[in-house]
Amino acid sequence: MKIDIQFVNMSTSETMEAYTIKKLQRLFKIYDTIIALQVFFKNENDPKGNGKICEIEVSLSGPRLFASSNEKNYELAVKNTISDLEKQLKKRKSIVKPYL
Repeated sequence: MKIDIQFVNMSTSETMEAYTIKKLQRLFKIYDTIIALQVFFKNENDPKGNGKICEIEVSLSGPRLFASSNEKNYELAVKNTISDLEKQLKKRKSIVKPYL
């Protein structure tokens, strides 16, 4: 299990990093095929008031999965991105059946 968190065009935040790791630990417990996660936090100027972007790339045995969300705050962006990843992982898990 490897989690790589990068802050692009912004300062690092220990609390944001801890929050993200806490949320991602659940994915590792449920889906044992996950090898590594790369998390990117970005800050963009958005006229709609959004601009807090969270992107997560999941390395699995097989194709990589990717999800991103653009929200008003980073906590909501992380929550929505992980929710999108869970949907993709459920679909992937139903397609790939273990052969014993």
